[in-house]
Amino acid sequence: MQLHFRNPHITHQPGRITGLLVFFSVSIFLLTACAAQTTTGQATIKINLKVDGSSTQLQVPPGSSVQYALDFSKVVLGELDRVDPPSYTILANGNTIQVTRVREEFEIQEATIPFERQTVRNESLPEGQTRLIQAGGNGSQQTTYRILYEDDKEVSRSVFKIDTLVEAQPEILMVGVQTPFSPTPIPGRLVYLTGGNAWVMEETTGNRRPLVTTGDLDGRIFSLSQDSSWLLFTRKAAQDSSDINSLWAINLDQDGARPLNLKVKNVIHFADWVPGDGLTIVYSTVEPRSAAPGWQANNDLNELTFGSGGTIVRQEKILDASSGGIYGWWGTTYAWSPDGEALAYARPDGIGLVDLEKKALSPLTDLIPYQTGSDWAWVPGLGWAGDHSVLYTTLHAPMSGLTNNEASPLFNVAGILTGQSDETLTLVNQSGMFAYPEPSPQSETGDFKVAYLQSIFKDQSQTSNYRVMVMDQDGSNQRDLFPAQGSPGIQPQKVTWSPEPMDDALWLAVVYQNNLYLVNSSNGQSQQITGDGLITMIDWQ
Repeated sequence: MQLHFRNPHITHQPGRITGLLVFFSVSIFLLTACAAQTTTGQATIKINLKVDGSSTQLQVPPGSSVQYALDFSKVVLGELDRVDPPSYTILANGNTIQVTRVREEFEIQEATIPFERQTVRNESLPEGQTRLIQAGGNGSQQTTYRILYEDDKEVSRSVFKIDTLVEAQPEILMVGVQTPFSPTPIPGRLVYLTGGNAWVMEETTGNRRPLVTTGDLDGRIFSLSQDSSWLLFTRKAAQDSSDINSLWAINLDQDGARPLNLKVKNVIHFADWVPGDGLTIVYSTVEPRSAAPGWQANNDLNELTFGSGGTIVRQEKILDASSGGIYGWWGTTYAWSPDGEALAYARPDGIGLVDLEKKALSPLTDLIPYQTGSDWAWVPGLGWAGDHSVLYTTLHAPMSGLTNNEASPLFNVAGILTGQSDETLTLVNQSGMFAYPEPSPQSETGDFKVAYLQSIFKDQSQTSNYRVMVMDQDGSNQRDLFPAQGSPGIQPQKVTWSPEPMDDALWLAVVYQNNLYLVNSSNGQSQQITGDGLITMIDWQ
């Protein structure tokens, strides 16, 4: 029998094919979903966390930051704690996070500040003699250290601040040295301030003795009475005091006299003896301030009488405190006429007289206030003729072309004819702001000279050095007196006349390069009296 084979024949069955496709699609989807679910549940990374002395292994999701890991582990960072790597870093499998605990402590230590020893050479003492001017005292200092600890181990120690509790006070020993200058006979008494101490010369410039050796005289007030028996002076206040200084007096006629505390504080511009009125003084005060210049002027005037033992006998208010006009915060100065008949005042915006009966100011002339551009104000010096007929001073003059006269660099020496017409006469043009005219004692005929300072640079008198000049009372016969031509000028100051002639001439006492010089007002001959460079103030009566 012959067998017959048939070609395969596939019959198209649409429903069956579709079912198979759906089956395979669902199967693939389910397998994929299961695989995805399995991957999500198992995809973590392992990291190490080292903190507080222990190491912990953590599993966190990929893409986690260091901060996430710290939060996950409930690790709280202190303000100074350090993390490595930084908290914003994205972690990778196997990374290690190191947390370093950092803390600071402050430690205070006190230490002694040893005092220094200073030696001052002084011609006023006999050669080889020593005098303890100021006993030394140790100070104390408090140092605060900042100490850093990392994981409880000290890693740094630095100075955080240093406070001085008590300033060290240097020991000051004055040593006498031989003066190279020959003694010169002098009339009256010449007092001088050297190294914060008061000394006096009498009879000759070689005869010197100490008056006050506390080392704290500040030079604000340093005035001899007319009869040269008493010295009025100011002393710096203690460091822990809010005051600036205090007013004292000492008797020059009494051997071993002790300074008398007049119970007056904060005297900056003026205190002086009332001529011919024994132990009576007048003074003006200020109020201390922390801001420059260190005070606010009261522009007041007070009178005080004390006994030879220091008892305050009488006090009287002459002028009440006031604003003092333009730039009045700086203060007012005053000047007695030698005969005690008139008291003048000067302040930044005017000059006048004090009416002692009415207790009021009587203006003589207005001033153009000088614009210093700093924390001080210009006040002109005052100098009386012996019979109070003329008041010599310095006036601020306007300058053509300037829109602001307060900035003018021009200053003139002038004389005000008080008690007559009160006429003001210009005597010296462009003398400089620190001219300080000072009349000499009157001769038997009533004539006198006037010493004044002339600025070397006339348009820059605020910073210029000066030369000592002398002229007749009417401003004529102006002569350059001191220092010698070609020598540096002197610092602004009020020069002092000898109370009587020496070798038929009146002499001037001048501080030049911190040494005392005597200058013959007739021929300009000068004699150096000291050479230790310590003189700051003088007076001569």
